[in-house]
Amino acid sequence: MDFVRGFWRKHRRKVLVTAGCLGSGYLLYKLYNSHTRRLADLERELAHERENDEIIKTQMKAHFESIQMIVDSTTLPHAIQYLSIRISEEIDVSYVMDRLDKGKGMLSSPEKLQLWDELKILSFTRMVLSLWSVTMLSLYIRVQVNILGRHLYVDTARALGSSHILEELDLIDRDDEQKFLSSADFLVTNAMPSLISDMQGAVEEVLRGKQLKDVITTRVLQETVMRVLEVFMSTGSPHHWVDYLMMPQDTKLSGTTSGSSDETVSKFHQLMVETREVLINTEFTNIVEISLKCFTDALVEEMETQTIAGGLATGKPLAKVLPHIEKTMNVITAEPSKNRFLQIIRDLPEVKLFFALLYANMPQ
Repeated sequence: MDFVRGFWRKHRRKVLVTAGCLGSGYLLYKLYNSHTRRLADLERELAHERENDEIIKTQMKAHFESIQMIVDSTTLPHAIQYLSIRISEEIDVSYVMDRLDKGKGMLSSPEKLQLWDELKILSFTRMVLSLWSVTMLSLYIRVQVNILGRHLYVDTARALGSSHILEELDLIDRDDEQKFLSSADFLVTNAMPSLISDMQGAVEEVLRGKQLKDVITTRVLQETVMRVLEVFMSTGSPHHWVDYLMMPQDTKLSGTTSGSSDETVSKFHQLMVETREVLINTEFTNIVEISLKCFTDALVEEMETQTIAGGLATGKPLAKVLPHIEKTMNVITAEPSKNRFLQIIRDLPEVKLFFALLYANMPQ
């Protein structure tokens, strides 16, 4: 016992220091072990989140592709068919051609010139209006369906708790969805008279002074169509053409009004506001210009190689080209599955990128 007490007196300081070190080491070990477990848990959680994010990205890609198929197979065919019928009803050139045909030898020179001038204006108006309307409807409906599809995907994913990054959003009512999609008929049901009037005004301005004997080549025809489109698009206030596609008053109301007693209307207006914001965006305007030019180039090329006997390479009098111009509407408004012009627009890299980015954009 004396030995122990002597040892303790002699080595007490060393023992206490050693015990302190051992205790600190054990504490540090426990802290390190706890920290390591937390890091491992965090890494597993992050790995799980990354896996979920990859799953969501894969699901979004598949959903995006299905949305594009819906546009091409269902929504757009209905709109194009309706458009074709209305244009045929509103711009009927058959009576002018009948009068020219039946009046041979009986019409005076002034009467014939007047009829030919009327045929010239109506034929170009019908062709360019068809080209513009088909292009814009195809782009507009794709904008609509991508915005709606993105909302529906986000709402569904949030409801299922599929991702921690998705915001809390109100679900879209089915009536609201149908109302939003049916608004694509506005151009045909409401805007057609003013659209025809304004397009005809642009045609008259561009064709003023063009004579029936003037030679029309591939280049002249392409430049003439593009000039009509340029005059039409630039006349009036900036983005005035958007009002042919959607009802102006619908987009002047906020879609996020709180306390609204009609949630369906509120959500509908929110979708319409988002749509207009896309349409007046510079990137969309660029897509419109690219699409219209590609459509025009492809149409003129087809007229050169398949429609007009002998082609337009060496040129033909305007009087001989007009009947072919008049017939282009059926080709322009062909159903989407057989419409190579719409397929050209759809496959443009700029168009593909624009709609991929639009779909991927998180709604605010």
